[in-house]
Amino acid sequence: MERSIVPSWSMRHRIAISLIVVLASASGCTAERGAAENEGRASAVDTAAKMSGLAPAEAEVSVEFSAAQLTHSRVKWNAVVQSSMSGLVEVPGQLVANDDRTARLAAPVQARVIAVHVSPGDRVAGGGRLVTLQSPEASMAQADLGKARAELTSRRAAAVYAKSAKDRAERLLALKAIPRQDYERAIADDELARAGVAQAISELRRSQSNASQLGIDVRAGTMTLRSPIGGVVTTRDVAAGAVVSAGAPLITVTDPSSLWLTVALPEGSASAVRVGAALRFTVPTAPRDTFTARIQSVSASFDPTTRSLPVRGVVSNPGGRLRPEMFARVWVESGTPQLTITIPESAVQRLGNKNVVFVAHPAADGGVRFERREVELSAPAGARLPVARGLKLGELIVTEGAYVVKAEFEKGKMPGMEM
Repeated sequence: MERSIVPSWSMRHRIAISLIVVLASASGCTAERGAAENEGRASAVDTAAKMSGLAPAEAEVSVEFSAAQLTHSRVKWNAVVQSSMSGLVEVPGQLVANDDRTARLAAPVQARVIAVHVSPGDRVAGGGRLVTLQSPEASMAQADLGKARAELTSRRAAAVYAKSAKDRAERLLALKAIPRQDYERAIADDELARAGVAQAISELRRSQSNASQLGIDVRAGTMTLRSPIGGVVTTRDVAAGAVVSAGAPLITVTDPSSLWLTVALPEGSASAVRVGAALRFTVPTAPRDTFTARIQSVSASFDPTTRSLPVRGVVSNPGGRLRPEMFARVWVESGTPQLTITIPESAVQRLGNKNVVFVAHPAADGGVRFERREVELSAPAGARLPVARGLKLGELIVTEGAYVVKAEFEKGKMPGMEM
């Protein structure tokens, strides 16, 4: 006869507790192992990011799009091709103020500075006040102007009297009350008086012109220097209370809508430049934007020290994005056209302060893997950019919708993981 053994309640309780402890230990080991793996992966991404100079999210080498995602994203790619381009040489350049659009105001006479009305960076209109001065010349000009006005008043009064005397002599002559000699004398006096008025008017205009050129305020006995052009104040070399000598520089105003680009071309590139030709350049503040200068002058001789040819171009700057004293990277045509790998400007994106393109690797299921590839551009060239390094002829790169792919890299996760 078999006996059935039934565990007691205390035994069942001990068995249940043991199972719970075993399961908890196993779960803890699995969690620790998963956390370690995740931490290792995160550390690897961070290390790769540090080595590449990109943020962790940007250190992903590739992202994948499914066929459905491609349909909605409108991302398109094309093969890398070559284009015929003129040989280009990169040279340093610098933007400076256009002297044809610059006014450098100096003290016209020795004077004391009463007030300075502007500071560097201020915008002024043509005729705007810059500096007010006080000097003996201003007082003398004020006195000369007053004297000229008084002289004109006196001459006009004399002319009125002379004309009246002539008219009276004419009537008396008609009545034969005076000899003709007296009548002729009256006519001469009238003509002399009118000439005196004309001379006084001329003297007054001279005094007014002198006062105007000096910017003299007749009532205050001071002179105010005004800007002859509209523009921006770039330098201020004077302060209120200072005594300045004649010719001392005070204020510089320049019109920033037009600048000069100065370039020193090496001997090997000098033969290709000519007046009227275009120079393309970029500046550090806007590395992806290409600007154009029109060559205005080419020096007749080389610099004997640097063996370079000074060239100056005019840059239109209506928006004021460019500023004097900016450095520039300038590209100059230097030879016959050459076949060069070029890509559309729309293909290039900025990721982690680097120029990158996205190389497409289509899959059999209709999806595609996009590989991030850093490229080095050799020069700005309008709609198409020449590539110096980073791509091979025939590779497929994203030419439309590159910003969509860039957004996936910035997310730092695979598009297929989105729910």
